[in-house]
Amino acid sequence: MDFFEHQEQARRLSRRLVWLVALAVLGVLAALHVLGGTVWLMLAEKPWPFLAHVLREPRLLLITCGFGVGILLLGTLAKLQSLRGGGPSVALAMGGAEIRPETGGFAERRLLNVVEEMALAAGIRVPRVFVLRQEQGLNAFAAGYSPDDAVVAVTQGLLETLNRAELQAVIGHEFSHILNGDMRLNIRLIGILGGILGLSVAGRVIMELAMRSLRFAPLGGRRNRKNNGVAVVLAFAALGLAVWIIGSVGVFFGRLLQSAISRQREFLADASAIQFTRDP
Repeated sequence: MDFFEHQEQARRLSRRLVWLVALAVLGVLAALHVLGGTVWLMLAEKPWPFLAHVLREPRLLLITCGFGVGILLLGTLAKLQSLRGGGPSVALAMGGAEIRPETGGFAERRLLNVVEEMALAAGIRVPRVFVLRQEQGLNAFAAGYSPDDAVVAVTQGLLETLNRAELQAVIGHEFSHILNGDMRLNIRLIGILGGILGLSVAGRVIMELAMRSLRFAPLGGRRNRKNNGVAVVLAFAALGLAVWIIGSVGVFFGRLLQSAISRQREFLADASAIQFTRDP
């Protein structure tokens, strides 16, 4: 198997994992529908079995899925908004300093030359280059929504430690992330996870508000369940707890899938670096 076949294998597995993320989101919405609909029917004193009523009631589907989709969209948009600055803002937030073309340092000049070589090999524009001067570990990253706003950043330790061939390998790896849209994919996955996390937060807020309102719920009077404020509040508290659990479980499995996708994109980047550098 040559590096082109390795690239295609990584892309194929990545696509499958992305579909699994979509199925995970649908699973979260389905669990929310069943659970929220069951609590709704309990409060309305519908007869057993609740599940049969939940599956046959289109209004419940509209309400529960509308709530879930709304929270997911708000959480996703809020997370994406926090990342709207693109590659340069990420590099600056990490403490990076841009290397200017007129730099006189040997290591920095060599890095700029390597970046230009890899940009030519990848067929994309030369990105801005940053160095994390306070970081002595060996690391590098690419950031940005597209090749137009992409940046490449390396740590000071990597800049001072690697020889030219090793530096080419690392920069070629990062250029694969730019060329194959890995940065955009990762940002979208972060946004989706932010939406699922928002659902977990919403469940916790519902649960806390319900528990706080217990002090105002009527404790005396008839035992009629419909008029029992405590039972209603406890039902909403249980609903909030369940939504929090669903969101938390969704975040856990979402992060596992995100890690699996990231692993495949790293394999793709390694295979692409061989293509760019022509050095196995």
